Amino acid sequence: MFLQQLVNGLTIGVIYALIALGYTMVYGILKMVNFAHGDIFMFGSFLGLFFMKHLHMPLYLAFLLSAAATSAIGVVIERVAYRPLRTADRIVPLISALGVSTFLVSLAQKLWGTEMHPFPTAFGRGTVTVGSITFSEIQILILVLSFILMLGLHLFVTRTKTGTAMRATSMSLTNAALMGINTNHMISLAFAIGSALAACAGIMVGIYYNAVYPTMGYMAGINAFTAAVLGGIGSIPGAMLGGILLGVVENLGGAYISTQYQSVISFTILIIVLMIRPTGILGKKDINKV
Repeated sequence: MFLQQLVNGLTIGVIYALIALGYTMVYGILKMVNFAHGDIFMFGSFLGLFFMKHLHMPLYLAFLLSAAATSAIGVVIERVAYRPLRTADRIVPLISALGVSTFLVSLAQKLWGTEMHPFPTAFGRGTVTVGSITFSEIQILILVLSFILMLGLHLFVTRTKTGTAMRATSMSLTNAALMGINTNHMISLAFAIGSALAACAGIMVGIYYNAVYPTMGYMAGINAFTAAVLGGIGSIPGAMLGGILLGVVENLGGAYISTQYQSVISFTILIIVLMIRPTGILGKKDINKV
């Protein structure tokens, strides 16, 4: 029972981690929270649904095209809604982010309606049993693909020249520009990567719960932001760790205490961690977090 609940929590946790990476990458560079990120996750899920249901594309192609489309959406949002406000007071980009969030939800409702939509795929209905633990096909997909994406992002940021430029930009926009780094390009890249990861998470959630709806990004965004803060917002490993911990704690709390108190338990743990470490579990002050 415990191991099964642990696996179920880990499945949700890696989803939180993928979404949290978008928050933490943007914050690591701009020190700004993109509160429209949860709705980008929602839009990616709907795009995956559209590609599979209406264009009859296979699952892997829906992943690729949805990731590409949401990357473009993320770049456009950064260019239109955030870049002109980069030197404004902190509250101004926050208001802009809330406006973008409202726009994306309204657009999704206009395009696909307000009702819940099932995902048109038979994938994920089979199961694999290992000892006392039962894995569904979609759980295996979520766990394997999520860890591949997170490992790929970590290697990209730490082992490539572009990743080094992103880390330099996160340390100081001014100093990075003086070294010849195109900081605008690095910021757009952070939005693009975060949005692509959110789209992949959105499709996996759609298949896992067999449901997609325009307001699904709200709670997913809140939980992922909580995960980013728990792990240390601005830290990529912190976002991964925070997401996994949050998913496991929520699921175990729901299984052994009550599903009504899942969020209460998660936020209580967040408060305790922040009281002990205000920067989060892996957060560090005044150094390169990305």
